Amino acid sequence: MNPTIRVKLSFMMFLEFFIWGAWFVTLGTFLSKNLGASGPETGAVFSTQSWGAIIAPFIIGLIADRYFNAEKILGVLHILGAILMYQMYNAADISVFYPYVLSYMILYMPTLALVNSVSFNQMTDPEKEFSSIRIWGTLGWIAAGLLISFAFHWDSQEGVKDGLLRNTFLMASIASIVLGVFSFLLPKTPPKGKGEKITVSDILGLDALKLLKDKNFLIFFISSILICIPLAFYYQNANNFLTNVGMENPTGKMTIGQISEVLFLLALPIFFKKFGFKKTILVGMLAWAIRYVLFAYGNAGELSFMLIIGIALHGICYDFFFVSGQIYTNSKAGDKFKSAAQGLITLATYGIGMLIGFMVAGQITETYKINGVEDWKMIWIIPAGIAFVVFLIFALLFNDKTKTQTEL
Repeated sequence: MNPTIRVKLSFMMFLEFFIWGAWFVTLGTFLSKNLGASGPETGAVFSTQSWGAIIAPFIIGLIADRYFNAEKILGVLHILGAILMYQMYNAADISVFYPYVLSYMILYMPTLALVNSVSFNQMTDPEKEFSSIRIWGTLGWIAAGLLISFAFHWDSQEGVKDGLLRNTFLMASIASIVLGVFSFLLPKTPPKGKGEKITVSDILGLDALKLLKDKNFLIFFISSILICIPLAFYYQNANNFLTNVGMENPTGKMTIGQISEVLFLLALPIFFKKFGFKKTILVGMLAWAIRYVLFAYGNAGELSFMLIIGIALHGICYDFFFVSGQIYTNSKAGDKFKSAAQGLITLATYGIGMLIGFMVAGQITETYKINGVEDWKMIWIIPAGIAFVVFLIFALLFNDKTKTQTEL
């Protein structure tokens, strides 16, 4: 790949995830402490990610793949996103904040596919080249967290009290306008589906529903939706929890999870080859239960190591389940349904699963709040129990011993 193009793609990926990490990690704390949002209101705000994931395929399938260059749509979406993010920065009430965040996520979620499309279009061997570009996205997310905690101290006890977390939206807005303008300098990525007839079934990957006739794939599919319920608790509550229990620089320390994600992603092929798909994905499920038990019984004092270990388990939780699941789906789908199957799994997890998860997390958080104070022990024990039940269901019912699995 041309070195100039590599730098451009890396910078694009860095900003793409810097923007997301700049405000999403601390969102739960901001909603609770600065906007006085209830559990269900917080769940509704986080659910906008799921609505964005559900609507995104239509924007990509009906517009990007047929009429306009991907880099131009990327630029327009991020410029519009910068405006919405600035409105979120100015919002003083949850009723004002919600329409802006919903509109923003509907625009942002399609950009995750667009940056991949722009990248893949410049690669001759994506399997070898993409990871070196995509890792800059993780570095962008880490950089945002480190800035918030260690450079600006917006998530400190005093910063939260003084409303400084609001600045995360301003930082994301500035980064979004930079990426929006920069996108027009990216390599041209013309629409590949121009003139082709695209149906709703194509967009949502519904052709891959045929895979659900396979009992084991059906078990995996249902488990993927169910495991997203405990996952939602982490996204929605982790930063607020760490802030409430008095952990210093919580946002910066949460980047340990992204560092862990990179390391375990490198270890995944070795684990896969030695233990196979079922054991790998079971480890990922069990890790969710363990991390929440650590959160339930840890504290910011002498047991702070339990909280750090819980954060560090993110790599196993995410990579061993979601990345393994994507590889398994790819192996089961065959050439004809590869894209459709990945689209279906994405819709099931980030769309349906997370939507249910955020609603459940919001309601549980509100239920175990007494006089405005959360009972964090119960708030974490419940998703730990859900994750363990999913672990048992998958362990008992999934029994795929096909040749495809052993060769993954």
